[in-house]
Amino acid sequence: MALAPSASSDSGISPVEGDGPQINAPGLNYFVFGLFFIFGGITSLNDVIIPKLKELFTLNFTQAMLVQFCFFAAYFVVGIPGAKLVKKIGYMRGAVAGLLTMMAGCLLFIPASQTATYGLFLFALFILASGVVIVQVVANPLISVLGPVKTTHSRLTFAQAFNSLGTTLFPIVGAILILGSLATVTADQLSGAELDAYRTAESQAIVNGYLGIAAALAVVAAVVWLFRNRLKGEKHEASEGLAGLDLLKRPRFGYGALCIFLYVGAEVAIGSIIVNYLMQADVLNIPEQSAGKLIGLYWGGALVGRFIGSGLMMMVSPGKLLATVAAGAITLIAISANTTGVVSGYSLLAIGLMNAIMFPTIFSLACEKLGTRAADGSGIINVAICGGAIVPLFVGAVADVSGSLAFSLIIPAACYAVIAGFGIFARRPAV
Repeated sequence: MALAPSASSDSGISPVEGDGPQINAPGLNYFVFGLFFIFGGITSLNDVIIPKLKELFTLNFTQAMLVQFCFFAAYFVVGIPGAKLVKKIGYMRGAVAGLLTMMAGCLLFIPASQTATYGLFLFALFILASGVVIVQVVANPLISVLGPVKTTHSRLTFAQAFNSLGTTLFPIVGAILILGSLATVTADQLSGAELDAYRTAESQAIVNGYLGIAAALAVVAAVVWLFRNRLKGEKHEASEGLAGLDLLKRPRFGYGALCIFLYVGAEVAIGSIIVNYLMQADVLNIPEQSAGKLIGLYWGGALVGRFIGSGLMMMVSPGKLLATVAAGAITLIAISANTTGVVSGYSLLAIGLMNAIMFPTIFSLACEKLGTRAADGSGIINVAICGGAIVPLFVGAVADVSGSLAFSLIIPAACYAVIAGFGIFARRPAV
């Protein structure tokens, strides 16, 4: 998914204050850019391992969507505790803690593969995502202190470009490394010890991929640790455990937080079914690995759309533009679900282009005029990202009950309809 551009600076965590250059830590910003690239890519890599695990463990779509449930549930469970941890130990040590947690999640894929246990894969993903959440809590405030105050926004925007680059490239590489099989049988043709051996052998590709990620995380963690004492004068605002919950009573903010929940859920759900959807005989009828490579078009559309959207924002009301792209997403879903072949496949992939501006636009419209409560609002919206855990489950359940992936798209279509309504509702400035 397109990770929150501002949600990491949440729950009262604020950048170091100062004029001019805030801290002299040459080269550290490049490693922070690397963080954005890695955790953006890790999140979109779920879209590749879902079809792999679905085949290995002969899962239905609801069971397969537990991958996203366990990953995005971490935002709900770890978001606020993670912010409190960073407040206690500071940005740099907090970043290291998050990176080490991500490494632990990657390494847990080893016993998951060796025991051929789906539950262990899910637990590994939850631990991995917990580290991602902690790093997100740190990342934006950290990059904001690595240079002059006046260029903070440009640095954050630049860092987000690395996030989008990761979501585009990781699925392509992951499809090459993880999808496809050298075996002449499938899991549903085996049982007992033969099935366990098949699952262990075939899941080794997943293990190898995440071990590579763990090695990269170790390097980044070591570099950040070397700079652990470089941020002098670091400050964090005090906040209560559930600070900001009362903001949900404000119609504009409450509606916006709901839309973040639905948007992340819809985006993640569509990304999760792309491989199986494109493999269908009446869509593109292509092998699993070829379908996996096309996930990059879905996330790449979001990358390109951000540049287009930023230009359009200068001419069109953000609320109206949000309503327009949400309507565009619904239209593309309708086209995909009611056509076949290339039109059906590529209209689904094109939804990524519609998704591009949704998160930052919903976020900014919802938090408009919050003033000193902006940090609390950001924290609540960070928790709302857990929509990526819930909505895909509903999509999987509808697909299983109806026997149709095309029909299951009615769930993300409904999400986009609510978002279009918010765009119209928030088309005028907040008062």
